[in-house]
Amino acid sequence: MAGPGEPPEGTPEGVPGSSDDEYGSVVFDESFVRAARLQEFSARERMRDHAQAVRSRSPWARIGAPRQVLVLVLLVALAFGTAVYMGVRHPYKETPPPAADPLRTTLIPLAPTGPVAGSSARDLFDHSPAAQFSEGSEGVTLPAARKTQHFSESQVLGALAAAKEYVVKSSLDPQVLTGGDTRATRVLLDPSQLAQYDQSLAHPEDDGRHAATGWLVRFDPAKVALADAPVRVRGTLTVTESAGALEVTADHTFVYPLRPARAGHGAAAGADQVSLFTVRREMRFRFDRDDLRDHHIEVAQANVQAGPESCAADAAGYLRPLLAGERAKDEGPAGTDPYATGRTTASLCGVLAAGALPTPTGRR
Repeated sequence: MAGPGEPPEGTPEGVPGSSDDEYGSVVFDESFVRAARLQEFSARERMRDHAQAVRSRSPWARIGAPRQVLVLVLLVALAFGTAVYMGVRHPYKETPPPAADPLRTTLIPLAPTGPVAGSSARDLFDHSPAAQFSEGSEGVTLPAARKTQHFSESQVLGALAAAKEYVVKSSLDPQVLTGGDTRATRVLLDPSQLAQYDQSLAHPEDDGRHAATGWLVRFDPAKVALADAPVRVRGTLTVTESAGALEVTADHTFVYPLRPARAGHGAAAGADQVSLFTVRREMRFRFDRDDLRDHHIEVAQANVQAGPESCAADAAGYLRPLLAGERAKDEGPAGTDPYATGRTTASLCGVLAAGALPTPTGRR
């Protein structure tokens, strides 16, 4: 029996809804219409001259919203890639830190007025102004660190500690004193001063810039040997802030007990005779923020007074101490000719005061 609304003999052919309808399963919805490649013009558009009946739609127009999303994704990816590239390889070069000023050096030999006293190291020290000096690095003491206007207390302490390390290694290290390895001093320097340092040690000159003895204390091992006694030291370290940097001034007096080398230098006084050689070093160090961060030091100035030493001694490469029993062979510094051309050298010399000389028991 047929259901309600259906003829007993079934749905006739040609009637919409028939199961044999060839286009019954096709639904002409809105998305189907938008996807059509050909679109019929409206009646108003067809009334225009030379108007075609239909127009062709671009494949991109049929994509619609997905195309906009794709373009947006491409733009975001391009912006992200550009940002990464600019962050890794930007066209602007960073300004390099300013180079340190070259070291300026003044060397002043102190000539004795008589023969150099000789005795045992203990006897000499006990009867000299260095009797109460500390031994070795104990004489290089750090003051209390206080913050400055633009530098913290820890930064000030770091500058003082670095200055002390340089003073100790350049003035008390036996390898440095006897003309040996100086790398322990070199590694402390600002990289921009290394060329000047290397030239000063390889080709020392008394020109105020390239004296090896401005950077460190050293003796010619072929002529001088260290006596078996500690070096006596006394001095101060002070710190100030200037022009956006910390300046540390190290003012120390070192008293070295020396004897002739085994080669026979000074044999008239005897190989067992020890003499004292006094060096006063006024060193000025500079620390900017890069130096403090990288643990480097700029040696700005070195004023060195050393004796007993002859005024005519060439002390640019090595200090030239007069040993026990020796006396200065000149009466004063060589004259300076203002009419001479070429590089000028400072002709400075002082006289070693009598009160600075030891008076061992044998000479009292």
